[in-house]
Amino acid sequence: MLQKTHSVAGFISAEIVLVYQDVSFFSWESAGALLLGCLVGTLADVDKPGSTMAKVLFPLSALLRLLKVRHRTVTHSILIMLLLLLTTSSLPPLFYWVFMVAYASHPLIDLFNDKGVQLFWPIPWKIRLLPKWMAITTGTGAETVFRWLLFLVSLGIPLLRFSAFQLHP
Repeated sequence: MLQKTHSVAGFISAEIVLVYQDVSFFSWESAGALLLGCLVGTLADVDKPGSTMAKVLFPLSALLRLLKVRHRTVTHSILIMLLLLLTTSSLPPLFYWVFMVAYASHPLIDLFNDKGVQLFWPIPWKIRLLPKWMAITTGTGAETVFRWLLFLVSLGIPLLRFSAFQLHP
């Protein structure tokens, strides 16, 4: 999936955490959480040469290249998510959970990609959720439709939350 698709998924992840933790969408804290979600949603692509994250985090990207880490392997694995679970625990709770859920959104939506994800790295199995003929190829019209559906979900979450508060004061 493209960066913009992962950004929307990270944004939705942040919205879900905000709703779960009952944080107002009209606060600086939520603005920071939503921005963090957008950025962290793309972080796993630091292993892909030429990606925005590979450019922004060039030293890490260069190290991954030297170690011959292939795309959608270690940075998309459950192992790295467990490592992040431990190493980011000093963040404030809201930002910790936004970081974790947004990062997890990346390999989750890549499971819809035709290439699949090496979720259990170092075990070399590539996993995808859809049969190859239904899977979403990066940069195609199917991905654009998927991204627009995610965008609509991102609009619906605050609207549903707001209407729920109006119905149940």
